Amino acid sequence: MNKSSDQFAETTPSRAPASLGTFQAVRLSRNGKQLPPKRGWAGGCLSVIGLLLLIAALYLFLPIRSNILVLGVDGGLGRGDLGRTDTIILATISPLKPDVSMLSIPRDLWVPQMDGSENRINTAFFFAEAEEPGSGANVTEQVIYKNFGVPVDYSVVLRMDGVVGIVDALGGIEITLDQPNAGYPAGTHALDGTQALAFARNRSGSDDFFRMTQGQILLRGLLRELLKPASWPRLPSFYLAVREATQIDVPAWQWPRLGLAILRAGPGGIEARAISREMVTPFTTDGGAQVLGPNWEAIDILIEEMFR
Repeated sequence: MNKSSDQFAETTPSRAPASLGTFQAVRLSRNGKQLPPKRGWAGGCLSVIGLLLLIAALYLFLPIRSNILVLGVDGGLGRGDLGRTDTIILATISPLKPDVSMLSIPRDLWVPQMDGSENRINTAFFFAEAEEPGSGANVTEQVIYKNFGVPVDYSVVLRMDGVVGIVDALGGIEITLDQPNAGYPAGTHALDGTQALAFARNRSGSDDFFRMTQGQILLRGLLRELLKPASWPRLPSFYLAVREATQIDVPAWQWPRLGLAILRAGPGGIEARAISREMVTPFTTDGGAQVLGPNWEAIDILIEEMFR
């Protein structure tokens, strides 16, 4: 049996196994594609940082306009102390350009109110506060939209006697006058808080149109002082003074966006305009009040230029 099983052994081909060194390596691939290289942690971090920067840029520079109503009020804020708006400024900020503008509105402008009656525009705050303390700003916003077609996003209500503390917290401000105003000659003048309040309230030798510019001049002076590095150590005191004298409904997340736009514009880049004498017609009401009738055709052109 053993002999029979080995009868083909002599004729069976045989080859000694080759060593591995005689083989040639061949690269195998599937459809000609190669696996992508692994991304390291550094590349992932850069992608995240780039995404965050993009989000920050969109947040800071997205061309969404914000309209802010600034009211200077004689009297208390939300405490039942009734006062009328002595200063009415409608500001608008668009961060991309940046576009920062403010429109002063005469307090004696005779306009329709929310209840259908007609009255001075500055009475909207007064009557709303008399009916429901704390509602004056909201009702005034509605009156602004009803008459000017400009939606108000936020409001800042300043108690006028709070100007003293705000200005003094900065160590005073400087104002620049192109022409004599409120007893000051043309030129640059340094004012402390008491002088700034007197300037804002001055009524001698001027009409409502001169008085409107006084509020804008003070705002410019405040902004100019805030932008000085020498004033920055005073910012905590300034913040406390503003908090005490104002009601502000601008949300905290908007402050960096709006603040950067104002900073980029600078005091010289802020456009200040007003409803002028040419846009109104003075008249006396049946009740004997001297008021200003709006020329809506002229006013609408101004609104279109500033807020559209």
